[in-house]
Amino acid sequence: MQNFSDTLGQVFRAMMANKLRTFLTMFGIAWGVGSLLVLVGLGEGFRSGQHRQLSTFGNDLVMLWDGTIPALANQHTGMRPYQLTPGDEEAIRSLPQVRAVTAFLSRNDLYEVSAYANSSGQVLGVEPNYTAVRFVPLAEGRFLTADDVAERRRVVVLGSKSATLLFPGRPMLGETITINDVAFTVVGRVASINRGNNDGDNQKVYIPLSIMQEQFAMKGENIAQDALSSIQYQPATKGDSTAAVAAVHRVIGERHGFDPALKDAFEEWDTIQEEKMISAIFNAMDVFLGGVGIVTLGLGAVGIINIMLVSVTERTQEIGLLKAIGATKSSVLAQFFWEGLLLTGISGVIGIVVSAGFMGLLQVGLTGKMPGWDPPRLVPWSAALALGSLVVCGVVAGLYPANRAAQLDPIEALRRE
Repeated sequence: MQNFSDTLGQVFRAMMANKLRTFLTMFGIAWGVGSLLVLVGLGEGFRSGQHRQLSTFGNDLVMLWDGTIPALANQHTGMRPYQLTPGDEEAIRSLPQVRAVTAFLSRNDLYEVSAYANSSGQVLGVEPNYTAVRFVPLAEGRFLTADDVAERRRVVVLGSKSATLLFPGRPMLGETITINDVAFTVVGRVASINRGNNDGDNQKVYIPLSIMQEQFAMKGENIAQDALSSIQYQPATKGDSTAAVAAVHRVIGERHGFDPALKDAFEEWDTIQEEKMISAIFNAMDVFLGGVGIVTLGLGAVGIINIMLVSVTERTQEIGLLKAIGATKSSVLAQFFWEGLLLTGISGVIGIVVSAGFMGLLQVGLTGKMPGWDPPRLVPWSAALALGSLVVCGVVAGLYPANRAAQLDPIEALRRE
């Protein structure tokens, strides 16, 4: 009776007897597996890149700006702009649907001057909790504190590019700059916030909101002295802004005298909904790309079945001789079954290893080089899907031809030319 090692020996001898055919068959399966993993990895790279880009704004963040109440049909009122105020912020902060809220006032027409150079980056008057809601990584020094706001201290934190422009190659902590001729002491520097070619955040400078409203309040007709540029908040339920957005709309509508159901009255950006939309797009992309890869694998399996059937036909006399000298149906079945399974399995493992190596090289060479996109990486579920598909393909590719071989009558097999 044949043992397993004898069966494997016969399988490898049969595979080596037709090297080119074996290579082409294995190449088809390896290509299918590699395509599946790289395509899914490519989609996941886009997903993680977009997630990383959104995280540079802040996590679970909804941004609200000044808006315009639209004109309504059958009414004599036209469009009416409104500004957000600290009163709006306090009303939002009291909502149970909101866990954190911060506000800022920004100006783009102010000029910063140091002893060495000048700059015109955006100036933001912010609250101490701004770094808890927005992504503002400190490189040195400190950020603004509650005492800075309460005592109206003239202190400033510089963005990375503003710091480089105002203090080229020089220490800056404790030094003085002027913003429109008002002196401020530098207490900190923000690390670079990378968003590709957009370096607007790196040119920002941050001062206490109280000083900003006192020295650089917004100007213009019908603009309140304490007007804000934006209120930004995080919902109490992580990853779900529905209840928080509805509650904030209701508060703003009541305080500014319009129906909160008027969606056009709000200028806002919900990063949570943005991320959900991006995730839905890439989930669909994963399904599509995974489907393409599985179809490619299926075609490779069909190729193996075809090759194995050809092999059965070519080796008809060999099968007849084996059965004539005592080989059982089960031993013939095992030989052709393992031949199909090994062809599939070995080529599949090669495809996984090569694709993983290829994606590893892309990770080394392209990480951080393309904004909004991360290089493809090996995704565990796609590797598991590829292995599962390979098992199915291998069983099908080996079992059907093996059964055909095992059913051959030895006398008829020996009689064939």
